[in-house]
Order: sequence, then structure tokens, then C-alpha cells
Amino acid sequence: MRVFKFGGASVKDAEAVKNVVSVLRETGHDNTLVVVSAMGKITNAMEAVVDAYFNDKKGLAAAMEEVVAYHQVILKELFGNGNHAIFRKVKVLVDEVNGFLAWNKSPKYNFVYDQVVGYGELISTTIISAYLNEIGIENTWLDVRDFIKTDNSYRDVGVNWEKTQQKVTEGIDKSQLYITQGFLGSDDNNFTTTLGREGSDYSAAILAYCLNANSVTIWKDVPGVLNADPRYFEETQLLHKISYREAIELAFYGASVIHPKTLQPLQGKEIPLHVKSFVQPKNEGTTVGKGIGIEPNVPCFIVKKNQVLLKLSSLDFSFIVEDSISELFKLFHQHKMKVDLIQNSAISFSVCVDNTFGRLEEVLNLLKSRFKLVCHEGVSLYTIRHFNEAAVSSLQNGHEVLLEQRSKETIQLVVK
Repeated sequence: MRVFKFGGASVKDAEAVKNVVSVLRETGHDNTLVVVSAMGKITNAMEAVVDAYFNDKKGLAAAMEEVVAYHQVILKELFGNGNHAIFRKVKVLVDEVNGFLAWNKSPKYNFVYDQVVGYGELISTTIISAYLNEIGIENTWLDVRDFIKTDNSYRDVGVNWEKTQQKVTEGIDKSQLYITQGFLGSDDNNFTTTLGREGSDYSAAILAYCLNANSVTIWKDVPGVLNADPRYFEETQLLHKISYREAIELAFYGASVIHPKTLQPLQGKEIPLHVKSFVQPKNEGTTVGKGIGIEPNVPCFIVKKNQVLLKLSSLDFSFIVEDSISELFKLFHQHKMKVDLIQNSAISFSVCVDNTFGRLEEVLNLLKSRFKLVCHEGVSLYTIRHFNEAAVSSLQNGHEVLLEQRSKETIQLVVK
């Protein structure tokens, strides 16, 4: 069985959905499980609904209406007037969101987030499954929450692999075409959970692992894995082949094409990962699999924007040793702040962190009581794999370098 994953850009409007049909017809669609994200920027719109629920009750209806209106345009272009059964199915899903927001009593943001935001995926897959059936491509819609079982660390859950394997083995017939959601799972109480932003790639890998799939293909709006993000770098090159190890390194440092957790399950069963263009599906794209390094062997640039650089030093010039470092990492873990770079000396400790969950102020208040602290917000972390001096110079021009760290293969620069 093959696993395909289509992201938000590949299903952003009616024409994009029709293009997914073209890809399926061109590649064949027997024995295929298709994982689909929310349409376009709907995840952002659903996040705005959650934000309004907590912070702007008067704006809640308008935030929800934006989600409804976006999908209505696509529905009308795909199915014509509102008589088709799909309009009622989508309304049921919208009513479920509104119903949850009306009766929910939990004050926990992360819990509410997971119950609400995933409806982007539920709506998109419901529409796409119905459209495929409408034009004669028979398929079965699956609720992925019945298959991917997780713990209850809402917004960043861990997978219960044993239960997930059991559910997939019992519930999926490898000879069919299925449409299901990325990003979602459920806990032991059957509350919805999410795998983290951009988690749909991970969903595809989880399902591929449990199905012993032949391959996973991620369909993108780029030709494959490039050596740099074209949004930030003018000249980019396509990487034709990447080893699992190299891809894991790139993902760890923040390469946006592949989700960091995606590769481990695929490597475990040596399932090849293809990253291909949904605009030119016949092109080879990039293959991640067994092998050595990358082809071609060129510098790879990765940038993480809006990072926070913290420079800590001891108040009494005492050493920052294992106990202090252990406490610092525990603090970052408790506040869900991902550590992207560390550098320490005898009496100082520098760390570049990601403030995804908005808890920086809490952390700063705790650190100020124990350390001298300098905080740089809004910095960028650049990583170059397989760097050369020309590549390094290209980043240093026009930037103030706050911190630099080199190893044999990799250089990282925190710049302002």
C-alpha cells in the first residue's frame, strides 16, 4: 500500500482539489491511503476561532463565519447549488464546533485548541472524499482519530504505537482507496488530540509504518526538497536524493519541507519517502531513503525566524555546571519551549529557544531570580549543513551575529 499526503496548499480551492484528482488519475489510486490537511490557511482561521473564544467572545461568531464562508465557496464550485448532501455533512461538522464551544467548561487552552482546530482537516477530507465519489473515484472516508491513539499532552502528543498498530491492522483494508486527516489523533477518553503544527506529514508516516507501506509521497508546491527555502533565499537547488540520517539532521535544524518526527518511523522499516510537486507529478522530485549524504552535495540553508536568544551568567561568578543546566532544561521543558541551540562556558550559558506557546515572560521571571540575564527577542537562527566559507559570508553580510557555533559539517548563526 502507498500513503500520499496532500498539504493545505494542494487543496486551497476548488481548482486545487481538481488537481488532486489529476494527480490520483496520473499516479493510479488503488491500494492508496490519502492523508489531507486543512484547506489553505484554514488552520490559522481555526486558531483565530480558539483565540476569540478565550479573548474576544464578541468576535467569535465572525471568526467562525470566516471558516464557513471559505468552504462554501469551494463547495459551490465543486458541487453547484446547495442541494447536494455534502452541504449538510459540512454543516453538521460546523455545528459540532459551535456546540462544543457552547457547552465546554474546560479553561485549558491546549485542550480547547485540540477539540476545535482539527475540524479544518475533518471538513477538508469530507469535501474531497465526496467529490472523488461524485466523479467516479470510489473511496472510503476514515476518521483518523479512530486509528492514531495518543496520550493527552494536548497540542504536542506522544503516539501510543501499540494501540495505533492494533487499530490500523484491524480497521484498514490495504486494497482500497481511503481519504483521511493529517494532524489528528485521540486519547484514551476519545478526546481529539493534535500532533503539533505541520503534523500531517507525521500522520502519514505513522500510518505508513503501521501498514508496512511501500512508500510515502508528500505532494508539495515545490519540485521536492530544496537546499534552501525559496521564500528567504534567491538561488535554490533541488536535492535529488537524501539519506534518512541527513534528512533527520535537516529536519532537526528546522527544514520546513519535512516534519521533524516524520522520518524516524519510516527509517525504522526502510520505507522510502518521496517529496514531489503536485504541479508536475511526473517529475522525480526528491527521494529520502537508505544511502549516504545528499545528492548533489551542496550547502543546505535553514532559517528559523522569531527566535529568542537568552544569555545567562551566574550572579556570583560561580560555575554553571550540571545541576544548573539540568534545572534550565527542566524549566524549558515545563514551559514547552523548544531548545534549538546551546552554548556554554564556565560561568555563562547561551540558549536559542522557540517561544511557540507564548510563555517567555513566565520563564524570564523565573530566570531573573537566579541569573544575570540578557534577552534578545525576534532573532533569526541560520543553520548551514555542508557549509563553505562563501556560504557563511553570504549570511554574515548585513547581519549582526550574536552567536556562532561550528562543527565539522554544520555552522549555526544567531543574527539580528
